[in-house]
Amino acid sequence: MAYIDDPQTQRANLDYIRASMREPLLTRSREFELARKWRDHGDQDALHELVRSYTRLVISTATKYRNYGLPMGDLVQEGNVGLMQAAARFEAERDVRFSTYASWWIRSAMQDYVLRNWSIVRTGTTAAQKSLFFNLRRLRAKIEDPSSASLSHEGRQRIATELRVEMRDVESMEMRMSGSDQSLNTPIADSSEDSWQDFLPDQRPSPEDVVIGMRDADSRSRWLAEAIGELSPREQKIIRQRRLVDDGATLEQLGRELGVSKERVRQLEHRALTKLKASIQRRVDQPDELFVEA
Repeated sequence: MAYIDDPQTQRANLDYIRASMREPLLTRSREFELARKWRDHGDQDALHELVRSYTRLVISTATKYRNYGLPMGDLVQEGNVGLMQAAARFEAERDVRFSTYASWWIRSAMQDYVLRNWSIVRTGTTAAQKSLFFNLRRLRAKIEDPSSASLSHEGRQRIATELRVEMRDVESMEMRMSGSDQSLNTPIADSSEDSWQDFLPDQRPSPEDVVIGMRDADSRSRWLAEAIGELSPREQKIIRQRRLVDDGATLEQLGRELGVSKERVRQLEHRALTKLKASIQRRVDQPDELFVEA
């Protein structure tokens, strides 16, 4: 899915880019000084100067990910978040330039944004998938003709070897990246008023099946109530508390209530179930349909 910024947003992005490019570059000693002021004293002016000087790095990195169809402004914003995280964690004592350190945070923030928004289906949930997502197109263009419908077996094998991933991961990512998200409301053709959702089968029961099911359920409930009415009070108690509630009573619990052993309760339950089955069979034309062996 490609995003197109409106003219006002495009002008705002251009103004931001021009302003970022006018920011002066920092020397090594100056950026170390600013980093220490922010870390040790919470000097926000030092933080702002440090961050503003490297927004050009954010913009440069964002241009590398614009081919994924996401707004340039959003990429820059995500990169600025990474830049702020880098400023919060930068340690000048390690004698590494801030630009080198910040580039990793900026790239990571943008990659996470791309993976979250490139498709409604979550992409790149593992390190192997993430590596494939951002390198598959480049390696495919280098190995084979990018206009071909799909990679050859040898091409997939070379990519799997170079990125140190499984062959099945290459095949899966190639398939996922070959198509884009499509709305079910999209017409199937430019000249057609039918949309893709018009051809989705309805998996719900038909009105006839609903009515038949309701009628059958009423019949079964009536047969069961009549059959239970033929049991003795003790058998009814056992069936109701053991079989007709979600959290049925145990044999031991019923044994204490009835003053008998749990083995006797089991025998009474078995006899009651046999009576129920026989009673219901007398009421049904085809009893075999009600009692299916598990």
